[in-house]
Amino acid sequence: MSELFDEVDEEVRRDQLKKLWDRYSLYIIAAMILIIAAVGGWRGYEYVEAKKAAEAGAAFDKAVELSEANKHAEAEAAFAELVAKAPSGYRVLARLRMATEVASRDPQAAAKLFDEIAADRSVGAAEQDLARIRAAQLLLESAGYADMKARLEAAVAPGSTFRHTARELLALSAWRANDAAATRQWLDMIADDGETPPSLRSRAEALQALLPPVAKS
Repeated sequence: MSELFDEVDEEVRRDQLKKLWDRYSLYIIAAMILIIAAVGGWRGYEYVEAKKAAEAGAAFDKAVELSEANKHAEAEAAFAELVAKAPSGYRVLARLRMATEVASRDPQAAAKLFDEIAADRSVGAAEQDLARIRAAQLLLESAGYADMKARLEAAVAPGSTFRHTARELLALSAWRANDAAATRQWLDMIADDGETPPSLRSRAEALQALLPPVAKS
């Protein structure tokens, strides 16, 4: 008897499933097609992006080779093309390298390019700080101390990636401006930072020796 009831229950379930299938089969099939299309589209997107990244990497390496061979005009053009066409990661690197190539012929124009990168909020903080440093290096001989301080103050904070170089540039700028107090301020920050690179520390000590002695109160 129990087997008979089992068979009846099985027939009922089959009948219910058939009715559900008849009613919703088109929706189920459509959903499956959408899922397959979405997965296929994502895989295709990943393939295309990986291909673009590989091509950009090869083009970037080629541009670097041109730069190292002192073919600066060709390297500048190659980096400019990457800026226009490369994926975002390589685009930022290409902008930095293109500005470096421009510096070989026009430091002022290169400084403006670095300033644009430093002001671009879509660029990472480390790349922004690097751009600030590179612009300041190019303008060290022509910009006043107030300008250099405005440019670099954000990069000298403890923990900033390029704080050591920023402090050295500010010390040099203050020294050029005959501002001994400001020069000592930056040199003291260099001396007090336990992570200051030894070579930079030595240069700071040499500059410290050039300063007049502190007046006794």
